[in-house]
Amino acid sequence: MAAVGLVVGLAIGGWALLADNLTNRFGPDSVCDGAVSADALNDVLGSGKVSADPYKGDVGRGTAQCRATVSHGIFGDDRRVVVALGESKDLFHFPADPGAQPFTASADGGAIGAVHGSWAWALLPADCPNGLRVEVRAEGTAEPDALNLARFAVSTANRVADQRSCGRTPLPAPHQLAQAGTEHELGGDAVCGLPGLTVDRSPGKRYKEVVAAGSYPLWSCTITPMGDQEKTSALVIGTEPRLRAPGGNKGTSPAFGRANWVGPIPRDEIEVTCQGRPTYFRIQTLGQPGRLFGNSDETWTQFLTAGGKAIGCEPIL
Repeated sequence: MAAVGLVVGLAIGGWALLADNLTNRFGPDSVCDGAVSADALNDVLGSGKVSADPYKGDVGRGTAQCRATVSHGIFGDDRRVVVALGESKDLFHFPADPGAQPFTASADGGAIGAVHGSWAWALLPADCPNGLRVEVRAEGTAEPDALNLARFAVSTANRVADQRSCGRTPLPAPHQLAQAGTEHELGGDAVCGLPGLTVDRSPGKRYKEVVAAGSYPLWSCTITPMGDQEKTSALVIGTEPRLRAPGGNKGTSPAFGRANWVGPIPRDEIEVTCQGRPTYFRIQTLGQPGRLFGNSDETWTQFLTAGGKAIGCEPIL
């Protein structure tokens, strides 16, 4: 009987050891001071024990980033994700990547963000200050499932909103991702798919462009000379007010038609009301030497006319 008891005890102890190493059964419900759900972390990185590296500051207030880990203990194979809160006062500081897969859980007030490889972002809910987003970046050789990473970003955005006492209605989890923009050679008839828009091409050079799929909440197009990655130019249109802090009356001045400049010099971002919502247009590399878009009123009028039409905005000029 003693031998049987010993065997049973060893079996129970072995099961407990395996459960501790292979699952989060005895681990915390959340890490990063509550900003990261252990269940959501396991969903995106797989099963294992959840923990987080020590850090100073407050993730929910944007004063720190947190590295959360899912480990298999004695079996190794640790997987990590870094979580941080980003803030955009303009579209220049926003991760407008036409190669990313965007998601929008609803047309207004739902989960909004994008995924590109091991990196994703999600805006905080509508009742939170505009311009705030959660950014997550998985570390390791294997990329996580894109949809699971999007859901993890949204889960974290909800928890950060709760920490900040904003966002009374939690964001819904996204159920699908849009296709990423595809790279192709720049044509001559419709730059970035916008009829009437022209660029200052260098003689003999060829260019490639990548245009984001769809227009909500963020449309972007990048144009790069082939073989010269350092001279990428970009056009960006933000159609969701939560993307950046509002321009307000401070720092604005009349630009073209109904549009106003926002922010300080150089003049590279414009705000205009489209369908009752503040919408932002940006020429990312305007006026820089060797770039494709000239620093002229004509460039802006072309962009506002063609871009406004593309997103269904009332006439701007």
